[in-house]
Amino acid sequence: MSENHHASCLAFGQAVIGPPGSGKTTYCLGMQEFMSRIGRKVAVVNLDPANEGTPYQCAVDISELITLADVMDNLKLGPNGGLIYCMEYLEANFDWLQEKLAKLKGHYFLFDCPGQVELCTHHGALKNVFAQLAKWNFTLAAVHLVDSHYCTDPGKFISVLCTSLSTMLHVELPHVNVLSKMDLIEQYGKLAFNLDYYTEVMDLSYLVDHLAADPFFRNYRRLNEKLVEVIEDYSLVSFVPLNVQDKESMRRVMQAVDKANGYSFEDMEQRSLEALMSAAVGADFHFTSTLAVQEKYVQPQEKTVEQEAMEI
Repeated sequence: MSENHHASCLAFGQAVIGPPGSGKTTYCLGMQEFMSRIGRKVAVVNLDPANEGTPYQCAVDISELITLADVMDNLKLGPNGGLIYCMEYLEANFDWLQEKLAKLKGHYFLFDCPGQVELCTHHGALKNVFAQLAKWNFTLAAVHLVDSHYCTDPGKFISVLCTSLSTMLHVELPHVNVLSKMDLIEQYGKLAFNLDYYTEVMDLSYLVDHLAADPFFRNYRRLNEKLVEVIEDYSLVSFVPLNVQDKESMRRVMQAVDKANGYSFEDMEQRSLEALMSAAVGADFHFTSTLAVQEKYVQPQEKTVEQEAMEI
């Protein structure tokens, strides 16, 4: 088989994962609309049996095979156990999924996955689904969405970093971590550091110091230091900021994912993207860094002692 023919047989796409409420379904809707406007044929595959009334145009829906509500009613399982059962049922019925996907050749795929964290950190069912898709010549990148407001709480942010790292190691796909809902980032509090500190996951010792100011966490400083050491030793976790309603933000995420899964632009698509972005932002089309997001969504703040130390 020639190299060109093999490349033409590949199907590119994204496995959209993340905890409940992180914005996976909204992301799929926004990315479907964005990619369609630049001429990319997009098919959204709903793999979440708990998803009801999806807002996007769904090409394949797991609810045709199994639903969480039916499993809970018939097997008397809770929502977590029910979701695991549904994923294992999908594993046992790969022929159904293969038949559905075979009708969508030439499309770019968005897989809207369940939000149960265990499925991405240690249970094997979802990982096995991705492995099977790879055998069918799907080239996927995992897009892991995390609600950006966790940045406002040092303890929660360390937890998010641990979960993101665990997910990256378990899922075994090219990975793009995304801080979603950037327009709401300070809804629950002010950031202790500039945004790039969180997106680039810089020296986390400053975060541990900031956390130690809380009387509750002061007793767990040693534990937090060890967790931070694990994250920094792997040196894998970083984030791309996202506001689904911002076209430039969507472009940055799309290009990060395209780089991760190896999708290359066609000339026509590149021209369509340039035209779309030119119309969207006009003369202000200079948003190429986290600094732009910082200026747009994060309120100015006075420098803390930790920030001044970092600058020195």
